[in-house]
Amino acid sequence: MLEQLIAGFGAALTVPNLVAICAGIAVGIVIGALPGLGSVTAIAVLIPITYYMSPLSAIAFLVGVNKGGTSGGAIPAILLNTPGTPEAAATALDGYPLAQRGQAMRAMKFALYSSVSGDTISDIVLILLAAPFAAIALQFGPLEFSAVLLFSFALLSGLSGDSPLKGLIAIFAGVFVGTVGLDPIDSSPRMTFDLVNLYDGLPIGALAIGALALASVVEQIADSWHAHRRDGRPAGRVRQRLDHSRLGLREFAGHWRTILRGAFIGSGVGMLPGLGVTLAAFLSYGAARRAARDPQSFGNGNPDGIVATEAANSAVVGANLIPTIALGIPGNIAAALLIGAFMIHGIVPGPFMLTMHGELVYALFASMLMANALHLLIGSIGIRLWAQVARVPVSLILPLVLVLCIVGVYLPGQSLFDVGVMLAFAGVGLLMRRTGFSIVCLVIGFLLGGMFESSLRQAMLMYKTDAGAILESPIAIAFLVLTALVLARAVLRR
Repeated sequence: MLEQLIAGFGAALTVPNLVAICAGIAVGIVIGALPGLGSVTAIAVLIPITYYMSPLSAIAFLVGVNKGGTSGGAIPAILLNTPGTPEAAATALDGYPLAQRGQAMRAMKFALYSSVSGDTISDIVLILLAAPFAAIALQFGPLEFSAVLLFSFALLSGLSGDSPLKGLIAIFAGVFVGTVGLDPIDSSPRMTFDLVNLYDGLPIGALAIGALALASVVEQIADSWHAHRRDGRPAGRVRQRLDHSRLGLREFAGHWRTILRGAFIGSGVGMLPGLGVTLAAFLSYGAARRAARDPQSFGNGNPDGIVATEAANSAVVGANLIPTIALGIPGNIAAALLIGAFMIHGIVPGPFMLTMHGELVYALFASMLMANALHLLIGSIGIRLWAQVARVPVSLILPLVLVLCIVGVYLPGQSLFDVGVMLAFAGVGLLMRRTGFSIVCLVIGFLLGGMFESSLRQAMLMYKTDAGAILESPIAIAFLVLTALVLARAVLRR
């Protein structure tokens, strides 16, 4: 493993790759600092740009966007008490009170340093566990893969919102939409309506950008318009005075227990499909508060609250690639979009990825470790700049993002059909937001639908629809029992 990682550093230490990593981190921090957007929107919009990059530079760029976007959400949370991303809501609990006391720069340094620390620990966990997970996954057959995917669907639906039924409906709606195109077994057309554009199925990029990014932008524009009509003027923003206080290495290292706890909580959450970054942030915050000698200080500017949150949510970024690389199952929506990027570049995530694309995978691992050092450098230099970006009115940003969505979908194939698909799923995404259905479940169901259909049909052909074959597979039994337990727990909690 060490020799492969060293070789990976040799492949990753190129000027184009370093430029891609730096650009991804910078763009991710800027977009993460804009309230309401976040790294998922950034990845969805920027995937088309990677068509013109090498596979390594493309994935390293998107991973950099994810890393930067996850930590960038802390900037408006600290300065404006307006989290740039959902997971940064826990950062605002102590970051904003600290800024109110004139220590905004110190709070942002705590957020940056703990984010990089948690991210680095999770990347090491990824490097150590990806190969063993892939080796175990090689023992899986179609029946076992079907059971694992069912467990992932149940886990995601049970944690996606208040209603597990709505989560399951959204997932299997995504699976159904994923069946559009040619049948993977006999190549017969399904729901193509004699449109050649549908023979290869619905485009991943157009669907993801429409349902995730464009729907969010349209909703925010509509909400801003209604608020402007109701109040007669746009809401103002309180400018925060930035201080020049230093944060020494010794002082930061004094929080090492909180950093390690948060990093391992985030890594554990990231390895389980569907749990998400926000859960990791609040679990870590709660654990830090319970372990503190003065829990009443949390919510009043305790640096441990910032450290715990940022170490955990950044640790998810590396750990969620473990099921992505080993099993081809995304840990969260950002990993689901990365699977789409992998497939665009001819790389199929799963247990054979380390065997068929081992050099690329270890070069990616090396790029992720390099990205952490670059993240620290760029974040430290740009703290003041990011603070100014956070004050840009959203009314100026949203129209630009709207244009980028349209241009980003049109340019790769120069197809107005793809733009139409994006607009259609923007409407679907907006409707789902208003009715409480999970868009994340829809997109993950669409991405995993082909794999689930293929494995299920292969299992049915192998065992001739004999349900008793399940009893011959302990792995399948274990995952089916876990599926039933997850669904039962979700229903009981409901």
